[in-house]
Amino acid sequence: MELPYAEPYKIKMVETIKRSTVAQRKQWIKEANYNLFNLSSDKVYIDLLTDSGTGAMSDKQWGALMEGDESYAGSQSFLKLKSTVQKITGFEYFLPTHQGRAAENVLFSVLVKEGDIVPGNSHFDTTKGHIEFRKAKAVDCTINEAFDTEDMHPFKGNIDLDKLKKVFSENPIEKIPFVIITVTNNSSGGQPVSMENIKAVSEFCKSNKVPIIFDSARFAENAYFVKIREEGYQDKTIKEIAKEMFSYGEGMTMSSKKDGLVNMGGFIALRDEEIFKKATVFNIMYEGFITYGGMSGRDMAALAVGLNEATEYEYLESRIRQVVHLGYKLIEFGVPVQHPIGGHAIFIDANKFVPTIPRDEYRAQALAIELYIIGGIRGVEIGTVLADRDPFTRKNRYPELELVRLAIPRRTYTHNHMEYIAAALKNIFDSRSEAKSGYRIIDEAPIMRHFTVKFEKI
Repeated sequence: MELPYAEPYKIKMVETIKRSTVAQRKQWIKEANYNLFNLSSDKVYIDLLTDSGTGAMSDKQWGALMEGDESYAGSQSFLKLKSTVQKITGFEYFLPTHQGRAAENVLFSVLVKEGDIVPGNSHFDTTKGHIEFRKAKAVDCTINEAFDTEDMHPFKGNIDLDKLKKVFSENPIEKIPFVIITVTNNSSGGQPVSMENIKAVSEFCKSNKVPIIFDSARFAENAYFVKIREEGYQDKTIKEIAKEMFSYGEGMTMSSKKDGLVNMGGFIALRDEEIFKKATVFNIMYEGFITYGGMSGRDMAALAVGLNEATEYEYLESRIRQVVHLGYKLIEFGVPVQHPIGGHAIFIDANKFVPTIPRDEYRAQALAIELYIIGGIRGVEIGTVLADRDPFTRKNRYPELELVRLAIPRRTYTHNHMEYIAAALKNIFDSRSEAKSGYRIIDEAPIMRHFTVKFEKI
């Protein structure tokens, strides 16, 4: 008999989570103005709102916390982290920040000006927010296959070169400060970008003297997919693949709360000394001195360990197999999800799940709320609410996909939790024909509204 797969770790500490009733959850979500971000964590049974900073650290990371050097300047923890980042990415210059959006804020303060155009592959919400806050424009150049949830393209995060060339042909080159490649592509379903595509985009950008910046929050997961799906990389290590990937760019921003396996932290890594010098000014203003940048020494020490752990194949295989198991269980139940299964989350296709709810009543948000009410499971809408309003017309932007993302925290939930999530979704799917109406917005912020928006039920 072939032995079944088992996780390459054992559990040393547990955290209690609370059960609740449907009646309680109906009241709680109403009090939260039907915004899942407004729920306190004790009212959530399984929290899949995000995989950012919600994972479990290893014993070695906890040990590193005790060795953290809290010196204001020149911390030994900083030097260890800098060395680790240099070895993994190949970038010489390094600035720590307190998280990924802080890294974007610092770097974009240097690179992005009013009227600029920043093409890329389905910019993440904070990325687009920082671009539009500076009165610039983010242009999505993701391949069309990404918007067909049943298409089995292995690298749906890829940039469409024809779309990218069109952006370049229609705009002055000096208005394009960089091209951003998000690995993996979160907004299109946690989909990876192939090394072949990265090379092709790099060659085109170099011919136009425009740099590539990586949004690298899940770079290790992207490297894993390159290893298992792309010809010529099966025998390479994750660290070798990651270093080659970064060799095609001029810099990166990182939310360390994902593939850094820590609860807080981020950084910028760069090849160009002049950009680095300019970025240090903003880092000091917004984050802190350049050798801590909003992070404590102990957190930098844990991050140095986490980056090494996250770029090991055995860890990544375990992490992604858990996500894939949940995805296949949902497919077995007929639940429409983004194919193939991505690295960090399951993305449910709300357009196919609840087409009876009008789009202007936020069908993906309605589905996410129903999942909370039925199962106590908190996911997040990746659709019209997150797409926000057009900054010029102030009309809703309707993306091609209306998704509910179930982001799986790293090393946190068990196989039984995945079975519970699947069963809850099956129950909702079996009664989906009853869903006729959704929600209307009664209050929203002018940018990145999804975090604080308030709804009422129609």
